[in-house]
Amino acid sequence: MAVHTGPSVAKAPGKATVPGPRRPARTRESGVRRALSTHWYAWTMVAPVVIVLAIIVGYPLGRGIWLSLTDATEANVERTIGVNHIPATYEFTGLQNYVDAFGDPVFLQRLVWTIVWTVACVSITYSLGLALATLLNRQVAGRGFYRMALVVPWAIPGFVSVFSWNFLYNEKHGLLNKILVGGGIDAVPWLNDPTIAKLSVIAVNVWLGVPFMMVALLGGLQSIPGDLYEAAEMDGASAWQRFRHITLPGLRPVSTTVILLSTIWTFNMFPVIFLLTRGGPGDATEILVTQAFRMTFVDSPRNFSTSATWGVIILLLLLVFAFFYRRVLKKQGEVW
Repeated sequence: MAVHTGPSVAKAPGKATVPGPRRPARTRESGVRRALSTHWYAWTMVAPVVIVLAIIVGYPLGRGIWLSLTDATEANVERTIGVNHIPATYEFTGLQNYVDAFGDPVFLQRLVWTIVWTVACVSITYSLGLALATLLNRQVAGRGFYRMALVVPWAIPGFVSVFSWNFLYNEKHGLLNKILVGGGIDAVPWLNDPTIAKLSVIAVNVWLGVPFMMVALLGGLQSIPGDLYEAAEMDGASAWQRFRHITLPGLRPVSTTVILLSTIWTFNMFPVIFLLTRGGPGDATEILVTQAFRMTFVDSPRNFSTSATWGVIILLLLLVFAFFYRRVLKKQGEVW
């Protein structure tokens, strides 16, 4: 018979058993090491992309933030003229550039027009995209052809589309004015009048953006169960009531995403403005990104610090918008 010689724990009546001393717990690996050891293949595949993004996005972003905190211009940056190397002489100025930007009437003017431009383009693009998606979601003759035709503007490179519209808008030789003159109407200065030029660039950007919006919303419409419409119709719901209480709530997940993307793209829509009007006439259609480009590559002397400041402000404005947009969605019960 085996005899137990280890320490025993006496169990007093009415009292809990006191456990003996535990062995020291094994040190756990850190979360990073465990993730690397478990998913090493995934990290290996992702590493090249991360490195490339760090080089082409991270470094310029960090460099831009640093320049926005200095007084760097074309006259005081490091440069080489012939055999002479001139060192940089710009100085750190802290947040002074940001204070100057928000006190600059030019910046405020560009900011207001950029917001108006973005709201107008996104709202019109969404409305037209939703209308076209609703029409193409029905069984109509030639639906496949219409879908393909409406996607063509999205398939054409943006700069080609803008150059085509520039030709159409030409005051003397443009097709639009030839049609108007042929009908006895005076030619319209599409790109030479400040107000008309603003409407013209909005029209071009809407024309470019509607196909994406239509395709995304059409996919959302096709994911809504048809039984809901049949049940609502049997209950006597009108077409507007079905659209309001079934279509719009069913499209909410898709709508929130495309509106956010369209807002970011439109706020930074450099090609349409620059290639169509160069910010003109005068500076009527200049938005924040085109003005920042002008300060860096067009104006003399080139002001790198102010241009970088405007770029950082644009990034911050979009981040703030995305943050509050996400909070609003969470309050409405949306997961994003």
